[in-house]
Amino acid sequence: MMPAYDVVVAGAGPAGSAAARACAEHGLSVICLEEQAGIGYPVQCAGLLSLAAFDECAVSRHSLQNAVTGARVVSGAGHALVIDAKTPKAFVVDRGMLDREMAEAAANAGAEFRLKTAVCGVTDNRVITRGINGHEEFSFKILIAADGPRSTIARTYGMERAPVFLAGIQAEGKHDWDPGLVELYPDASPEFFGWVIPSGNGRVRAGLCGTTQVWERFSAFVRRIGLSSDMHLVTGTIPLGVMPRTYARRTLFVGDAAGFAKPTSGGGVYNGIRSARHAAAVAVSCCEHDTFSDRSLAEYERRWQADIGRELALGYRLFLMRQHLSPETIDQLILAMSDEKIIDQIVQYGDMDRPGKIAGILLRNPSLFRFLSPFLISGIRSFL
Repeated sequence: MMPAYDVVVAGAGPAGSAAARACAEHGLSVICLEEQAGIGYPVQCAGLLSLAAFDECAVSRHSLQNAVTGARVVSGAGHALVIDAKTPKAFVVDRGMLDREMAEAAANAGAEFRLKTAVCGVTDNRVITRGINGHEEFSFKILIAADGPRSTIARTYGMERAPVFLAGIQAEGKHDWDPGLVELYPDASPEFFGWVIPSGNGRVRAGLCGTTQVWERFSAFVRRIGLSSDMHLVTGTIPLGVMPRTYARRTLFVGDAAGFAKPTSGGGVYNGIRSARHAAAVAVSCCEHDTFSDRSLAEYERRWQADIGRELALGYRLFLMRQHLSPETIDQLILAMSDEKIIDQIVQYGDMDRPGKIAGILLRNPSLFRFLSPFLISGIRSFL
């Protein structure tokens, strides 16, 4: 007999586990299907979470490896902008440990987990899987697709995807780095940036994202910063720009499967969990009222739009604007932003997860406006 559940969750990353936990806590029968043999691996994340993002995970502090208080932005010409709040602004975490703890919390709430089980198709109200138990089918009332940027479910439905996909490479190795500051290198990747994240105990994570020549740029970057040969490499894909429609056929798309990564940083945990909570709330309502039409599912899109939609839209436009900034302009901006008043504003109003407020303040600053006015005229201004 085919197993039947109120909610099937595809993917046991932070978004999937958060959705599974929230649904189970409301009394729904839930199973979470994960294609990997272990939760949290392979690691495909830089592991830098804002304080708010870590709080959204609702776990202990066991996965914390370091706390950072600010950032140092370095131009290709060597000029640096240092922003240090002198108080923790973000945590560096062991993502494998974090993901496992989130899954454990969902299991304790009553959600079932099935590892080595990949969703390979959806027919009517059934997901079709292949894995450790061969081919299986699970029926559902609501399907929550948290199956990552390559989402099999979205492809099965023929859904239009995120407009941009970045490829990322990161290495971890030994380096004598300031443990309190993340370093950002805009010129390391013209489409995005390179980063160095101190992970504690004399180790750092260095990487970059881009659309072309990613390996070549990464190799040049690690040589440039002098990262040791004791390296552990990870790769990943970051979707930028939310898919035009995030629900269909009793299915709600959350996290990277929907394109909820932050366009300004590539981080996916905060928005992924926020979207998962909205999806769970809609799933609970649909099951309580026994209604699963697209009209009912549309409430999910209204909820996340009201919560994070404006920030995602503005962030994507800032990402597009970044594509037109030359290394020379970036260097001039870094010099202009090295003003004590501007730095104080960034410290006071900056928010890794919701950068809209500080973006509006900076884009109106006369000393920066002369660099950015051509891009403001092309559309950013309407969002401020």
